[in-house]
Amino acid sequence: MSNPSVVKASHGRAFALKAGDHVRITTPAGTQVSDTWAFAADDLQEHLSMDHTRSVNSNIFVDRGTRLVSNHRRLMMTVVEDTTPGRHDTLLCPCNSAIYRELGAPEDHRSCTGNLHDALEEAGLKVPFTPASLNLFMNVPVAPDGSVDRLPPRSAAGDHVVLRAEMDLTLVISACPQDITPINGDARTPTDLHVDIWSGDAP
Repeated sequence: MSNPSVVKASHGRAFALKAGDHVRITTPAGTQVSDTWAFAADDLQEHLSMDHTRSVNSNIFVDRGTRLVSNHRRLMMTVVEDTTPGRHDTLLCPCNSAIYRELGAPEDHRSCTGNLHDALEEAGLKVPFTPASLNLFMNVPVAPDGSVDRLPPRSAAGDHVVLRAEMDLTLVISACPQDITPINGDARTPTDLHVDIWSGDAP
């Protein structure tokens, strides 16, 4: 396996995966959230769906063994390894320009929504919509009354998640640019993500 690809802090990248490929997403600093999307290689209208994933797994969180399914309820990826305490978020939307406007950020503040479409464009692809993202490493506890909070990640430096592609797909990863709330840690400083891809079971 070659050296990992870097998704630079506050930016996004697209990766082509074949069925059976594995991808390891690592947070070197331990505090960086990865907004994550997948699109079927043969039909970009089919995409990773958080609502169907919650329905299929009967759980609002993602952990080892979780089946990640599309809006057609087809299996796209499986979580095969997770060194974090788990409970990756499926509830919150990817950040966008409207959210940063509400938070008083400059109009040109980067966002995960912008990173998604920029990364797809760099790969020669385009979609007219923004699916909900799988928010790896994001810590969003849910209280008994249904309220949610936004807390620093529980992951440690070097923690990672390994996903196995169950179909040919395009994976998009955004190193979330959030620097106003503590989603990316108390320091509120986005950092790089590392991405390793290999074929077969062994890296």
